[in-house]
Amino acid sequence: MDPAKPYLTGHYTPVVDEVTAFDLPVEGTLPPELSGQLVRNSHNPKPGVTPTHWWKGSGMVHGVRLRDGRAEWYRNRWVRTPALDGAPYLTESGPDLSASTAGTHIIEHAGRLLALCEANFPFELTRELDTVGAYDFSGKLTTAMTAHPKQDPVTGELHFFGSSPMPPFLTYHVASPGGDMVLSEQVPGATTALKHDFAITENHVVFLEMSVTFDHTETSGIPYGWSDDIAPRLGILPRGAGGAARVRWYDIEPGQALHFANAYEDAQGRIVIEGPTLDREGWKLSWTWWAGTGGPRHSEPVTRSVIRRWVADPATGTVTEGRCDDLNVEFPTINEDLLGREHRYQYAIAFPDERGGNHGLVKYDRRDGTRRILDAGTGVLPSEAVFVPAAGATREDDGYLLTVTSDLHRNASSLLVLDASDLCRGPIATIRLPHRVTAGIHGSWIPEEQTA
Repeated sequence: MDPAKPYLTGHYTPVVDEVTAFDLPVEGTLPPELSGQLVRNSHNPKPGVTPTHWWKGSGMVHGVRLRDGRAEWYRNRWVRTPALDGAPYLTESGPDLSASTAGTHIIEHAGRLLALCEANFPFELTRELDTVGAYDFSGKLTTAMTAHPKQDPVTGELHFFGSSPMPPFLTYHVASPGGDMVLSEQVPGATTALKHDFAITENHVVFLEMSVTFDHTETSGIPYGWSDDIAPRLGILPRGAGGAARVRWYDIEPGQALHFANAYEDAQGRIVIEGPTLDREGWKLSWTWWAGTGGPRHSEPVTRSVIRRWVADPATGTVTEGRCDDLNVEFPTINEDLLGREHRYQYAIAFPDERGGNHGLVKYDRRDGTRRILDAGTGVLPSEAVFVPAAGATREDDGYLLTVTSDLHRNASSLLVLDASDLCRGPIATIRLPHRVTAGIHGSWIPEEQTA
């Protein structure tokens, strides 16, 4: 591996082996209602392999099983896709949707554990994280699948999309709570703009086509780049059959968002969306890290990424937008019981900016406009915070945040259980993992009733 590539060093240094460990040491007391499995994904190329871009590293999934106040086991496994053994994505007959890194996210739906990468089919895993194989919804999925599907907490439906630099550029899909594909519709007017994430509300689906689009001249293997020549816009379509044909596009300001915290319909019928957004300079600085090419070296994967809010008004056909904060953050999460509905609290990972500082976990209170930051300390990077509701919760933030830390001083990792209602209280419990876990991307909590 090339040590000059920032995504192969420090917190992102790949793990070189697969481990299984039982009865993990716990400091503090694990809440008894934490019965289930935390799974998280990371880009983790095999020894001897140097990918040309952070996003091209093969997927490795890490899992921790909790039950009855104990940390029963930890496992990490590569997702065994054709790409892990060098199979190309592009073939003589076109893209091979099974040649996936499967390294961006991992979710559970309808009893299936799915490792995701937006350019390919999902890959099904067992609960012990062994690879079952590519999953195409019984042949009904013929496009790639986003790494950021949305499961409606009320209906149980899974909403997702496939995007491509070749027609059809955007296809919207819905799977039933039981896992059957029930809707696939091409979205007219969509372009090759990068669509990594999207959002749903109670009645709508929201796509953002922003300032980064397909660029065949990009040499990193990820063919996208910033363009000042395209007009950024926001597309809103009604949920349900026939909705894609009724998409409505709204002009917005330049920028690029990779992840959205949430979206909802307010009391005036407007659609509100929030997420960290990069400006042109922030995208270029971040891309330098992701691709490991040219220019000054930066030690962080995101720079100048700040929370932005868009409010689309169907009555006027316009969008108002603006910054919500000036903190450099990414990987926003919420209590997903409120996905698609108005939420008060959201969480994110804070990254050092031009002024320095440490990594940390941030809690935003959208009602009073305040934020609280839990400083992770020098040399420690927390992972995306996964919210788990507490038993008998009565408030939105009654619950726990689960985050896996990478500690460079100890060359070790821990799973922290934090009180989501009082972020700065410190860990309720700390689970010591058997080795350092590569800083990853996204993950999920799978409750006990869904792990059988």
